[in-house]
Amino acid sequence: MIDIAVPRNAWQSVTKRRNLIAAVGVVLLLVACKDPKKPKSAAVPVAVAHVEKRDVPYEIDATGTIEPMQTVSVSAQVGGILTHIDFKEGDDVKQGQVLFQIDPRPFQAALQQARAGLAKDSAQLTTALQDEQRFAQLVQKDYVTQQQYDQAKANALSSKATVNADEALVETAQLNLEYATIRSPIAGRAGAILLKEGNLVHAGGTPLVVINQIRPIMARFAVSAIHLPRIRKYQSDTLSVVAQPASGLGAPSRGMLSFLDNAVDTTTGTIMMKARFSNTDAVLWPGEFVNVALELYVEKGAVVVPTTAVVQGQSGTAVFTVNDSGVAEQRPVQVERTAGDMSIIEKGLTPGQTVVTDGQLRITDGTKVQIQGATNGDQPRP
Repeated sequence: MIDIAVPRNAWQSVTKRRNLIAAVGVVLLLVACKDPKKPKSAAVPVAVAHVEKRDVPYEIDATGTIEPMQTVSVSAQVGGILTHIDFKEGDDVKQGQVLFQIDPRPFQAALQQARAGLAKDSAQLTTALQDEQRFAQLVQKDYVTQQQYDQAKANALSSKATVNADEALVETAQLNLEYATIRSPIAGRAGAILLKEGNLVHAGGTPLVVINQIRPIMARFAVSAIHLPRIRKYQSDTLSVVAQPASGLGAPSRGMLSFLDNAVDTTTGTIMMKARFSNTDAVLWPGEFVNVALELYVEKGAVVVPTTAVVQGQSGTAVFTVNDSGVAEQRPVQVERTAGDMSIIEKGLTPGQTVVTDGQLRITDGTKVQIQGATNGDQPRP
């Protein structure tokens, strides 16, 4: 084995080179372990609205049923053959409009007979009255007895009663002839025709048609008796009621409270009420379910936010506000009540503040947020 002597300076140079390579390797390892794609903490996108001051009505919500103001089952008052129908099923009819015609000939004949009897008995009455006057003069001169005068007077009275009865018969025959023409007793919407032309109808028999009055129309609804003291406090002839079809189709209709029941239903704990609507556009329909809102008064200058801004946490009701730096802050609030899609805030907020309405689940107190839009139509603050 041959030993080769290496100069001391050469070993030191090799050692330094090795140390340098090791140091570079450590640096490269540290750089490789660091994730170059890891982003900085990003702002959470949220939707916002502004706290506002509004005049908000105090409303009591209920579910109701639409009922016609009047419902009439049109029946014949005299019997006969139905000869003509002057309307179509489902038509709007006016009060007094001709609906049906019963054969009038029997009633015309009865009227003529009654008039003839009246004419005959009227002539006899005239003769009886003349006899009474004549006998009254003769009895004073003792040309006839008192008994003969009394008989002439009785004959006159009898003839007068007969004429009165004949006049009643004529009036009855006239009414029967008028009843042969059946008219609508109210203005409304006609239903299905239940008897067709050619059928024999009977007085007071099967109804011929049912008519519902839908202009105006009525809504019947019940509210919890706990609202009764407040209702009685603000009750007047001008309490407004808004009805919206439960289907959501059609515009809301505004009417007036027309009836408050005089007792609470002990079975349900509710009190029944009625409201009247003009229904000129016929949006409300008999038998339809509607969502009803009874407006008692208007609260002036209430602090409101969209209900979607209010969240329930372990510490109670709160909202997230956004400051000028774009940082979310959780604030406890006290909600007085809700009105539609708005919540009236009793404590905790002031008008002009910005609140988060969507995205609360992704943020906490102190989270940086990015405003996407305003739910109440206002431009968000920068």
